[in-house]
Amino acid sequence: MKSILYLTRNGLLEPLGRSQIEPYMRMLASHYNIKIVSFEKCHDLCDRAVYQHFRVDLQKCGVSWILLRFHARPRLWAPAFGFLQLFIVSFWHGSYFRQHQLIHARSYVPAAIALLLHRLTGVPFIFDMRALWPDELITAGHLQRGSLLHRALLILERRCLKEASAVVSLTQAAVGYLKARYPRELAGQRIAVIPTCADLQRFQLADPAPAAPMVIGCIGTVLSGWFLIAWLRAFFEAIARVDPTVRFELISRDEPKAILAALEPANSWINRLCIKAATPAEMPAIVQQHTASVMFFTGGLSKLGSCPTRMAEVLGCGRPVVANAGVGDVEQVIRQHRVGVLARSDGAADMEASVAELFDLLQDPQLANRCRRTAEALFSLESGTAAYRQLYAEILA
Repeated sequence: MKSILYLTRNGLLEPLGRSQIEPYMRMLASHYNIKIVSFEKCHDLCDRAVYQHFRVDLQKCGVSWILLRFHARPRLWAPAFGFLQLFIVSFWHGSYFRQHQLIHARSYVPAAIALLLHRLTGVPFIFDMRALWPDELITAGHLQRGSLLHRALLILERRCLKEASAVVSLTQAAVGYLKARYPRELAGQRIAVIPTCADLQRFQLADPAPAAPMVIGCIGTVLSGWFLIAWLRAFFEAIARVDPTVRFELISRDEPKAILAALEPANSWINRLCIKAATPAEMPAIVQQHTASVMFFTGGLSKLGSCPTRMAEVLGCGRPVVANAGVGDVEQVIRQHRVGVLARSDGAADMEASVAELFDLLQDPQLANRCRRTAEALFSLESGTAAYRQLYAEILA
């Protein structure tokens, strides 16, 4: 059985790792020997019982796990230390003794490691981009366009796109942009579009949500720098004016006080707002209680490669989404499959129009089944795993 080394800066114990890394690797472990190297945050390791159960569960599936501690400080040296740590561990465990035949690098920093290992040892690698990270950092205010670091990331992007044995993108929109920007590097390159998927065995089609009170949900971080919290507030205010009983639920690991400070809820609906965190195991039942789920992100170049995980999970439960255009393939999915509403702006008139459109959509008796079918067709964990399995087989052949 061929061996795969999977590198990620995200933690397996955090929600993203639980939904977008661990399920894939479990299913792929029946065909390949999988070893994962991840960075785990301290607060995710606090519950030793959960951590030990998770590790044992991975071992039963045949997945090996090397855990590195994530350090955010000191800000100047922590990223460099993490890079060096990941390189040493990956080189020793994966490439020096040729223990693995393929490196799967999730996002840019692991791809830089994989590129170095490829040049040193010849082991092929997959550049699993996830999104257009340099442009996301600029949009979030973490990176200045044209800076030395920005230019270095673009050089890394170019080299990885050219030298990888395959490139994985979350969206068709990003592929079109990349081919126009890097025509020579991508000429003849193997490219696969594999969107963020959901475990639809967990996120099951739910019974219709109660007609009253409606519960408008929003799940995931809203303080990332690329979430449009002003749009969220505008939508909440618009629907609160129409329905004085509607409730709002934000499920996020962000600090509740920080969310309140950014959201600035009006006195008329602040008492109907609930902000809380939830475990991955609790999420399906929570989403099933929502009438619809709201997700607004900055558009433009930085979000061409984004595919919100929350969208797959919400649709899997048979619930519609309220979103904005300019985010990966979101607009195309909503328009083609009629599974949500696209807000045009955060202006009062446009938000009122979006609320009216949502109320009309909720009257459709086929809406829930249509959302579920869309999730199964585009975002199922089985289809995503099959795509990765095929990619591995083509490279290792």
